[in-house]
Amino acid sequence: MEVILNQDIDRLGKVGVIVKVKDGFARNFLIPNGLAVPLTSANLKKLEQEKQRKTLQLEKSKRDAEKLKERLENLSLTLPVLTHEDQEDKLYGSITAQDISAALKEESFDIDKNVIILNENIKSLGIYEVSIKLHPEVSAQLKVWVVKK
Repeated sequence: MEVILNQDIDRLGKVGVIVKVKDGFARNFLIPNGLAVPLTSANLKKLEQEKQRKTLQLEKSKRDAEKLKERLENLSLTLPVLTHEDQEDKLYGSITAQDISAALKEESFDIDKNVIILNENIKSLGIYEVSIKLHPEVSAQLKVWVVKK
Protein backbone atom coordinates (compact mmCIF):
# COMPACT_ATOMS: atom_id res chain seq x y z
CA MET A 1 0.00 0.00 0.00
CA GLU A 2 1.26 3.49 -0.81
CA VAL A 3 0.72 6.28 1.71
CA ILE A 4 1.60 9.96 2.07
CA LEU A 5 3.41 10.73 5.33
CA ASN A 6 1.98 13.48 7.56
CA GLN A 7 4.97 13.45 9.96
CA ASP A 8 8.65 12.57 9.84
CA ILE A 9 9.10 8.91 10.73
CA ASP A 10 12.52 7.38 11.42
CA ARG A 11 13.66 4.88 8.78
CA LEU A 12 10.57 5.58 6.69
CA GLY A 13 10.63 9.14 5.39
CA LYS A 14 9.94 12.83 5.78
CA VAL A 15 6.67 14.78 5.71
CA GLY A 16 4.93 14.76 2.32
CA VAL A 17 6.85 11.79 0.93
CA ILE A 18 5.00 8.95 -0.78
CA VAL A 19 6.19 5.59 0.58
CA LYS A 20 5.20 1.99 -0.01
CA VAL A 21 4.53 0.04 3.18
CA LYS A 22 2.82 -3.22 4.06
CA ASP A 23 -0.98 -3.06 4.17
CA GLY A 24 -1.26 -4.04 7.84
CA PHE A 25 1.32 -1.45 8.94
CA ALA A 26 -0.58 1.28 7.10
CA ARG A 27 -4.09 0.23 8.22
CA ASN A 28 -3.23 -0.64 11.83
CA PHE A 29 -0.60 1.94 12.74
CA LEU A 30 0.13 4.78 10.32
CA ILE A 31 -3.39 5.82 9.30
CA PRO A 32 -5.14 5.46 12.72
CA ASN A 33 -2.36 7.44 14.45
CA GLY A 34 -2.53 10.23 11.86
CA LEU A 35 1.01 9.60 10.68
CA ALA A 36 -0.04 8.99 7.08
CA VAL A 37 -2.98 9.11 4.68
CA PRO A 38 -3.72 6.68 1.84
CA LEU A 39 -2.46 7.67 -1.62
CA THR A 40 -5.55 8.88 -3.46
CA SER A 41 -5.97 11.56 -6.09
CA ALA A 42 -7.68 13.86 -3.55
CA ASN A 43 -4.90 13.41 -1.00
CA LEU A 44 -2.28 13.90 -3.70
CA LYS A 45 -3.96 17.14 -4.77
CA LYS A 46 -4.05 18.29 -1.13
CA LEU A 47 -0.33 17.47 -0.81
CA GLU A 48 0.50 19.61 -3.86
CA GLN A 49 -1.55 22.52 -2.48
CA GLU A 50 0.25 22.23 0.86
CA LYS A 51 3.65 22.26 -0.88
CA GLN A 52 2.68 25.40 -2.82
CA ARG A 53 1.45 27.09 0.36
CA LYS A 54 4.71 26.28 2.18
CA THR A 55 6.76 27.56 -0.77
CA LEU A 56 4.88 30.85 -0.78
CA GLN A 57 5.23 31.15 2.99
CA LEU A 58 9.01 30.53 2.78
CA GLU A 59 9.36 33.14 0.04
CA LYS A 60 7.43 35.67 2.12
CA SER A 61 9.55 35.02 5.22
CA LYS A 62 12.70 35.37 3.10
CA ARG A 63 11.51 38.74 1.73
CA ASP A 64 10.74 39.92 5.27
CA ALA A 65 14.20 38.78 6.40
CA GLU A 66 15.80 40.69 3.51
CA LYS A 67 13.99 43.88 4.56
CA LEU A 68 15.06 43.40 8.17
CA LYS A 69 18.63 42.76 7.01
CA GLU A 70 18.73 46.14 5.26
CA ARG A 71 17.49 47.92 8.38
CA LEU A 72 19.96 46.10 10.65
CA GLU A 73 22.97 46.71 8.42
CA ASN A 74 22.22 50.45 8.41
CA LEU A 75 22.10 50.44 12.22
CA SER A 76 25.13 51.06 14.40
CA LEU A 77 24.51 49.80 17.93
CA THR A 78 26.36 51.50 20.79
CA LEU A 79 26.75 49.71 24.12
CA PRO A 80 28.15 51.79 27.02
CA VAL A 81 29.85 49.56 29.61
CA LEU A 82 31.92 49.86 32.78
CA THR A 83 35.67 49.20 32.48
CA HIS A 84 38.52 48.41 34.88
CA GLU A 85 40.29 51.50 36.21
CA ASP A 86 43.83 50.15 35.74
CA GLN A 87 43.15 48.60 32.33
CA GLU A 88 41.25 51.07 30.18
CA ASP A 89 39.89 48.69 27.54
CA LYS A 90 38.97 45.67 29.72
CA LEU A 91 35.31 45.25 30.66
CA TYR A 92 34.07 44.19 34.08
CA GLY A 93 31.93 41.50 32.54
CA SER A 94 31.38 40.67 28.90
CA ILE A 95 28.90 41.50 26.19
CA THR A 96 26.78 38.46 25.30
CA ALA A 97 24.14 37.76 22.69
CA GLN A 98 21.50 38.48 25.33
CA ASP A 99 22.94 41.98 25.90
CA ILE A 100 22.89 42.68 22.18
CA SER A 101 19.31 41.38 21.93
CA ALA A 102 18.23 43.68 24.80
CA ALA A 103 19.91 46.68 23.14
CA LEU A 104 18.16 45.85 19.86
CA LYS A 105 14.82 45.70 21.69
CA GLU A 106 15.45 49.29 22.85
CA GLU A 107 15.93 50.21 19.18
CA SER A 108 12.55 48.52 18.41
CA PHE A 109 14.00 45.38 16.80
CA ASP A 110 12.63 42.10 18.15
CA ILE A 111 15.61 39.79 17.61
CA ASP A 112 15.94 36.58 19.64
CA LYS A 113 19.28 36.01 21.36
CA ASN A 114 19.55 32.55 19.77
CA VAL A 115 19.94 33.95 16.24
CA ILE A 116 22.76 36.32 17.25
CA ILE A 117 26.05 34.61 16.45
CA LEU A 118 29.05 35.57 18.58
CA ASN A 119 32.21 33.53 18.14
CA GLU A 120 33.14 34.52 21.68
CA ASN A 121 31.80 37.01 24.21
CA ILE A 122 33.03 40.57 23.81
CA LYS A 123 35.45 41.42 26.65
CA SER A 124 37.06 44.69 25.58
CA LEU A 125 36.19 48.08 24.11
CA GLY A 126 36.07 48.45 20.36
CA ILE A 127 34.04 47.98 17.20
CA TYR A 128 32.73 44.51 16.42
CA GLU A 129 30.87 42.88 13.54
CA VAL A 130 28.15 40.55 14.82
CA SER A 131 26.28 38.10 12.58
CA ILE A 132 22.54 37.68 12.93
CA LYS A 133 20.90 34.70 11.22
CA LEU A 134 17.47 35.97 10.18
CA HIS A 135 16.53 33.13 7.83
CA PRO A 136 18.26 29.94 6.68
CA GLU A 137 19.43 31.84 3.58
CA VAL A 138 19.72 35.37 5.01
CA SER A 139 22.10 36.70 7.63
CA ALA A 140 22.93 40.29 8.51
CA GLN A 141 26.09 41.93 9.83
CA LEU A 142 25.49 44.33 12.70
CA LYS A 143 28.12 46.84 13.76
CA VAL A 144 28.40 47.00 17.56
CA TRP A 145 30.39 49.77 19.24
CA VAL A 146 31.44 48.96 22.80
CA VAL A 147 32.31 52.25 24.54
CA LYS A 148 33.32 53.33 28.04
CA LYS A 149 30.44 54.49 30.26
